[in-house]
Amino acid sequence: MGTVAGIDSSSQFTKIVVCDADTGAVIREGHAPHPELPLRPAPGEPAGPAVGRSETDPQAWLYSLGEAAAGGLLEGVEAIGVAAQQHGMIAQDAEGVPVRPAMLWNDKRSTGAAADLTEALGGPGAWARAVGAVPQAAHTVSKLRWMAQNDPAAAGRTAEVLLPHDWLVWQLMGRPARRTTDRGDASGTGYWSAAAEQYRHDLVELALGHRVSLPDVLGPAEPAGRTPEGLLISAGTGDNMAAALGLHLGIGDAVVSLGASGTVFAVHGEALTDPGGMITSFADATGHHMPVVHTLNATRVLRATADLLGTDLAGLSEAALQSTPGSYGLVLLPYLEGERTPQLPHTAGTLAGLRRESMKREHLARAAFEGMLCGLADALDVLRGRGVQVRRVFLLGQAAELPAVRTMAPVLLGAPVVLPQPADYTALGAARQAAWALSGGAEPPQWRSSAVQLLEPGEELAIGQAVRQQYAAIRDQTHPGAFGTG
Repeated sequence: MGTVAGIDSSSQFTKIVVCDADTGAVIREGHAPHPELPLRPAPGEPAGPAVGRSETDPQAWLYSLGEAAAGGLLEGVEAIGVAAQQHGMIAQDAEGVPVRPAMLWNDKRSTGAAADLTEALGGPGAWARAVGAVPQAAHTVSKLRWMAQNDPAAAGRTAEVLLPHDWLVWQLMGRPARRTTDRGDASGTGYWSAAAEQYRHDLVELALGHRVSLPDVLGPAEPAGRTPEGLLISAGTGDNMAAALGLHLGIGDAVVSLGASGTVFAVHGEALTDPGGMITSFADATGHHMPVVHTLNATRVLRATADLLGTDLAGLSEAALQSTPGSYGLVLLPYLEGERTPQLPHTAGTLAGLRRESMKREHLARAAFEGMLCGLADALDVLRGRGVQVRRVFLLGQAAELPAVRTMAPVLLGAPVVLPQPADYTALGAARQAAWALSGGAEPPQWRSSAVQLLEPGEELAIGQAVRQQYAAIRDQTHPGAFGTG
């Protein structure tokens, strides 16, 4: 069928993979950082760096894309898929010109605006019922509210709102009159309902003060159009949805991503509504749904413990494996930054079970790994409790390479753990979507699976359950009612 390309435009760089459309074999790759361009701050804001600010001139994405594709990288390509960072906001006027810099997913200035919106609609339950998500600083709807409050001139000029992948697709197609997005990326805005599969224009108006034009939502295999040169452009999607497509996830698959914080999501057949706000109900890029649970504390727990013990992550892992399951009764509740699962934003971590025999570096090291993984297992249980199947868990992130994580994860997460070969699965997923749009098939192409390592819990599963019970006893004693207990 030829060759296709997948673009991963993150907050810092652009990665392009060119793949065989039939097999998914990577033929060539390109990479370039995003350049820094001068920005105009909102009125009343300092011109230099500001606390919580994360924004850019979207033209930087195009410059980076051009550099990554230099040297004929896209020669012979028949279709392109674009994945980009979720939740961003490009507000444009009636002529298609940005009214201010693009606000990125990690811009924290809209934290207060998110709280305002939550109250304005009647609380977390009202938002969960409306769109499957309670506003957070990351959501596009919160950024709209922040702009209305802090940059009213720009807000008043805003006639349309695009997401980063929407904007890039529009630019690649020569800025046509029709703007498009996909259901996966739209579900991260805070004003598109994954359950109803439609926009809530009233929530945009609640945030911004007036209605705006929003891009058409395409189906998973529906092309967005063609470039002026004739290359097919697929619908595109958000980075997490593209990564799921690149990993070939299906019903029964869950992902635990170990960043500084933790992200747990799964592929599910229907949208979930969680009035408590722990589950965010996204759509995916295949027609299914992607319920997500976040924890605030993952690898940062390991790094903090390593710093305390005067070592690095590798040294912490080595020390942890010198201890035994249960860490001699030492339990670390890893709520170092507060927590979202359970919802304890103002709490702190707890170290329990201190006895003379447990006060050794190897036991503290193991307690850090067990605490982090038990916290992530709690997040998985939130999904399981709502009927989400978890037959296997894909473990992602640099910390997944640590021997202590690989040893403990299967028994504490309670499922076989898949360790995929390191790759840019976001770019691969975008390329796979491009091949799907090019073929016109009912299902995405079944590419060759990357080499993976499967870790089975085996007979040690009962030991893992005992460690989790020890953890849960301290958790429920310290925070009664956090999970409906106490």
